[in-house]
Amino acid sequence: MCMSEAALWWQLLAHCGQNKNGASGSWEDTKRLVKPTTPMRKPQPPKPENAVTIAVSSRVLFNMEREQQIYERQGMEEYLKYQLEHESQPFSPGPAFSFVKALEAVNNRLRELYPQSEELFDVVLVTNNHAYVGLRLINTINHHHLLIERFCMTGGNSPIGYLKAYHTNLYLSADSAKVQEALEEGIAAATMFTIEKMTEVSETQLRVAFDGDAVLFSDESERIFKAHGLDKFFEHEKAHENKPLDHGPLKGFLEALGKLQRKFFHKGLRMDCPIRTYLVTARSAASSGTRALKTLRSWGLEIDEALFLAGAPKGPMLEKIRPHIFFDDQMFHVEGAAELGTVACHVPYGVAQRVAKK
Repeated sequence: MCMSEAALWWQLLAHCGQNKNGASGSWEDTKRLVKPTTPMRKPQPPKPENAVTIAVSSRVLFNMEREQQIYERQGMEEYLKYQLEHESQPFSPGPAFSFVKALEAVNNRLRELYPQSEELFDVVLVTNNHAYVGLRLINTINHHHLLIERFCMTGGNSPIGYLKAYHTNLYLSADSAKVQEALEEGIAAATMFTIEKMTEVSETQLRVAFDGDAVLFSDESERIFKAHGLDKFFEHEKAHENKPLDHGPLKGFLEALGKLQRKFFHKGLRMDCPIRTYLVTARSAASSGTRALKTLRSWGLEIDEALFLAGAPKGPMLEKIRPHIFFDDQMFHVEGAAELGTVACHVPYGVAQRVAKK
């Protein structure tokens, strides 16, 4: 304890014994005299090699639409000038904000159960912003009481090269080109969009929903459907139902979620687990669902709920689930979910992207 701290505590103890009128002072009176000058100590972030690392861009964590417009219309110098002038004004939450808060809620539960463990979520703010903008981002993070200690600000260069160094399990960005670049590097990634009105989501349970083909699984079956139609797709799936599908770009992220889920299962908390996963697929259960479920089983992965919609729209079902995040490889599913308030992310992977471009 430093001298100033010691002096403060002696004053407090003296006050507890006697107040200025000579009467005994209460501890409640004393506490009212104490005004904290620094925030409470935050938990230390885990080592990257032990954590499930989520890299988020500043444009999806916070609403930076106005700043982005200034950059696009007036250039970098005006953008930096605006950021400096508004340095003390925090950004409002963006589409990834609720997701990040849910990650922190899971970490709180894990720290209660495993105080010494570093198997936790770790959020890294990854942005190609100039370091000049860093103070406003730090002020915003402190304003919203977010536990984000790791930043990567690249001053206009692509941040993708740093993702592997951070052992990134998932990268979320508003920039589809950077997402594509990350996927090509073998990193799970998705493009996140700002929506007008987001559905209210749980503050205590992280809910993550995945499409199947070209997201968790490869696009093998999707290619059959696109080339030969639905009947051939059903025939192919029936003939290969005992052959697991190859992995898709987000299989590793589901694996990482499962690793943390099992820590709760081992404590007898399967039914009270703060992580819940969903498979929301256009596949039909009887005609093509068997292969999807057998593939997950062959990988040793569990999914909490599987919804086979047989081509029905996904938006209404997602509206009931209220996930913090939903991943799909086809934009019309992403848009349909977003229209009903779900934060939906596009995974630009597989044959559906080539068909869309044509």
